[in-house]
Amino acid sequence: MNKEGLEVILTAEGEELTAKLSGEVDHHTAAPARERIDTALFKHRPRRLTIDLGGVDFMDSSGLGLILGRATLCEEMGATLRLKSPGARVKKIFAVAGLDRLSHIETEE
Repeated sequence: MNKEGLEVILTAEGEELTAKLSGEVDHHTAAPARERIDTALFKHRPRRLTIDLGGVDFMDSSGLGLILGRATLCEEMGATLRLKSPGARVKKIFAVAGLDRLSHIETEE
């Protein structure tokens, strides 16, 4: 875990880039995470970005912005976005924000 409270582990395999997040996604941690993910997206040009949320303990609106921004970027790059293992608290935030109804974002348990 870094000092900001969010760890981002990036793995590129074939045509997929995975960003595994662990910790809290808030206004302090979202920007550095966004920069790291975007840099990897432009470097690897994957067909799919998977954001693994299994280790996320807390997410606020900045976390939603992080996800929506990556969805837009993926769409512009011709890639798909998959959200993996969102916990119950994160799913509730997605539902309240309407993120669960966006057809261009896949969610995997």
